[in-house]
This record gives sequence, structure tokens and C-alpha cells, in this order.
Amino acid sequence: MASGEEDPDVVVVGAGLAGLAAARVLTAAGRSVAVLEARDRVGGRTLKHTFDDGVVVDLGGQWVGPAQDRILALIEELGIELYPSYAKGDSLMAFDGEIRRFDDYGLSVSTEAREELERSLAMLDEMVASVPLEEPWTATEALLWDRMTFETWIASLATPETKTFLRTLTSAVFAAEAWDISMLHFLWYIHAGGGLDPIIETEGGAQDSLISGGSASVSIALAERLGDVVRLDAPVREIVQSERGVETIADGHRFASKRVIVAVPPALAARIAYAPALPALRDQLTQKVPMGSVIKAVAVYDEPFWREEGLDGLALDPDGSVIEMHDGSPNDASVGIIVAFAEGRGGRSMSEATESERRTVFLQTFERFFGSRAANPRGYIEKDWSADPWSRGCYGGHLGAGVWTEFGPALRRPCGRIHWAGTETAERWSGYMDGAVRSGERAANEVLNAD
Repeated sequence: MASGEEDPDVVVVGAGLAGLAAARVLTAAGRSVAVLEARDRVGGRTLKHTFDDGVVVDLGGQWVGPAQDRILALIEELGIELYPSYAKGDSLMAFDGEIRRFDDYGLSVSTEAREELERSLAMLDEMVASVPLEEPWTATEALLWDRMTFETWIASLATPETKTFLRTLTSAVFAAEAWDISMLHFLWYIHAGGGLDPIIETEGGAQDSLISGGSASVSIALAERLGDVVRLDAPVREIVQSERGVETIADGHRFASKRVIVAVPPALAARIAYAPALPALRDQLTQKVPMGSVIKAVAVYDEPFWREEGLDGLALDPDGSVIEMHDGSPNDASVGIIVAFAEGRGGRSMSEATESERRTVFLQTFERFFGSRAANPRGYIEKDWSADPWSRGCYGGHLGAGVWTEFGPALRRPCGRIHWAGTETAERWSGYMDGAVRSGERAANEVLNAD
């Protein structure tokens, strides 16, 4: 243990939203806490960047929606302001090399494709509603759905436009491909977000609002309230359990506590050494929940010029490396901001390129959709989350075929004195900032009830 430190009641591993939310609940209940963070900052998969001219942009998680009540309550408590996402005008999507305008996700497609898409979305909504949030492996069709990937279901459809839309939806939501994810996981995840409409939509949906000053402001404010219990540059290497308690060993720190909350993704939790070894089911689970692959790029312009053309800034390119683009401009439109994502296969392939090569691809894509003015931003920055040593991907971990039904019960179940948090463990809004907050609050209450 580092000089001058006292052993806390609880050690929290990770100072993202999940870990900080857990620490907030515990300290409010009178428990002493130490939060150990591997990075030199708080915020986890939220990250803001300030350009030399003062423009602030988000490089990580960004949007919140009206149904995400836990993150919204926290934002209100901290006195942080929100503003609405821009959603006026048409969106763009490329089909077979042709860029088409559309004003809803019915898209500009043939009558046959539109009818099939409407039927398919209705079928998915029905299946989504049948998957229990707490125990998805108990769904009536759980074994059938978990033994196939979502791509298997997509391939059974008839029209290319419907297949393209659903594959693009998967990449945009999961930063993974439809063949990476079990059908059961797709359905559960959508149910956790309240259905397809809340996840897809901007107004009233998960992309409804942006956080003034960047989403990382929430974690920064939480950490400031917690004070010196948050230790940065302290990656946890080992967790040792005994009858008396738990010893957590990190770079520069060694704490003995009653309990530990591990608030990092399963893929990263697996890299910590545990003694005794974790139960086999939990250890196997952590081997089977890979992170999504995404590179996020942000370009800043003097103004949001695409609005002059009646565009809302949303653009989808199913066949490109850059799958989706959004208008991320501030509320006063003092500058124009395009936020873009290379996801799934696009993120994997772009990760192999140099930063210069990636910049060229992003800007060429912006120019193709929004015209020549998009080729010359006054500011540009990107973040390859798959290359981040303390994330190894975004937006979250996903479960492939067979994982929910074989290993799912181990996802949230404590292992002795070790409790699990992180947005992947949330029963609602898994993969989102709201899910992270929920998971931290749940794990903290587990600890309080266990004492």
C-alpha cells in the first residue's frame, strides 16, 4: 500500500461512469472507497477534446435520450446542460453507389423493399418484446435464437435493400457485424434500449440530445465531488480473495477491503489476475465477450453548411469504411461539426491504415456526401478505440452465438467478494452511458446489501 493511504471498505476498479456511479452510491451510504483508474483521466469510454480555438468535441460516447433516466438524473444533479441534436431536413444513404435522400428509415427504396422492411421491423419488435431483460436465456425461443447469428436471419429476407439496411443498423449500433452477434443478443440489446425506434431515432430517441461541454464532463464532475479517493495511473493487476476480505494490487497501490467492484468491460476484466481463480463459467464468459471495433472522427467547419441544402447531417454508407455520419454542431451553430464512425469491418480495416490514410478516407467520404466544402475542415481529430489499451474497442462488448444460453448467468453474478459493473452488465440501456450508470448503482447496492 502506498504511503499515507488507508484501507477502504470497497475498492472500485475503473473510473468510467459505472465505477464513479458506484462510488457515489457507496460514499453517500457512509462507506469509504478507493477508485483505481488505469488511465491518466476519468471518463472511460467518454472523452472530450478541445481544439486550440476553444471548440470542444466528443471522441467517445456522446448522445443521451429522454428514456435514459439515470444518466439524465445525474446530469441534472451535477448542473450540466443539454441541448437538442439537429434533426431538421433529409438524411442521406448510399445504395449501389447512388446517394439517396430520405426522411425516415423507410428510405427511398422500391415498394417491394419498403413493404418487406416494414414487415421485418414489425417481426423484430415482436421478438424483441419476448426476451426477458434480466434472464434472456429463459426466452421461449432462446436456444433457437442463440444458436444463430443475426446475419442468418437477415439472409432469409428477400430484398437487397432490406438486408443492407439491417446490416448497416447492426454496424451502427454494435460497431460489429451481423454475423458477429447472436440473434438472441441482438433482440435482448434492442429490448434493453426500449425497442428499435428509441435506439434508431434522433428526436425522442437515443440520439435526442448532446451534453454541453462534452459527455466526459459528467465523469469529471463526479470525480471532483469524490475527491482524492480517485487514483489515476493505477491499473489493477491482481485481486486476491480470502475469508477476511480482498486485496487489490495496482501500480503504486495495494489495498485491503471488504469487497471489490470491477467496473470495466468483461474483455478487460479478464486481463486481471485473480486468486483464487474465478469460477470457470465466469472466466469462460470473459473470453467470449469481445469489444466492438470503431474509429470516430470529428471535423470542424466554420458553419453547418449542409443545413443550407435541407440536410440534417445524418448520412449512411453501407459499402464504405465510414458507415455513418452525424451533425454534432453546438446549439448556437457557431461552428459546423460532422461526427463520423468507421465501425465493424470498416473499423477493423481502417485500424490497419496510418492516421494520414484514415484522414483521407474520412474527408473524401464527407466530400462525397456533403460536397466540396466538406473536404477542408478547419479542425480534424480521430480516435481509434480498438487501439486504446484501456478499452480495446467500443461501443461495448457483444455476445456471439451460444454465449447467452451457455454463459449468460455469470454476467452479473458476484464471485465471492467481487461484484461486476460496466454498461455490458446493465439490464436497460446496455452499451450506453445510461447503462453504465445503472450498472454502477446496481453493483453498489449489491455491496451494501451484502454487508
